[in-house]
Amino acid sequence: MSIVFKIIEKENINSVIPLVQKLNNNKVSYAVLEQRFLEMVTQNYECAVIYDGDDLVGVTGLWFCTRHYSGRSMEVDHVYIDEAYRGKGLGKQFFEWLYNYALEKGCESVELNTYVSNYASHKFYYNEGFHILGYHFFKKL
Repeated sequence: MSIVFKIIEKENINSVIPLVQKLNNNKVSYAVLEQRFLEMVTQNYECAVIYDGDDLVGVTGLWFCTRHYSGRSMEVDHVYIDEAYRGKGLGKQFFEWLYNYALEKGCESVELNTYVSNYASHKFYYNEGFHILGYHFFKKL
């Protein structure tokens, strides 16, 4: 394995769409994700990826903002690691890289949301030192 963690270039953002579709069980079409990602990269958004050689095997979005309760913060969004790479410590390595990146960007905290039904992620995030601060509510308009 030749693992590399990096921030993907904005012009290559569409390469993450197949992994994001897997995360969401293909509930959002490629075309819709393409449009959304093109808009997201114009905001306070970056995308971190994991490569094994030339193969894209992991992805997460990163949102940067300052919040009254946490200071400058990096919000980790849509984390996905290919099934063949799970259970090998890659997630822990990726998050260590992400923490260091957040510090380089002047962040004081890292936040994230995870689906209620994603029990494996809950265990992982607890082990990473995250705690539940509140509930994430959603209303489709």
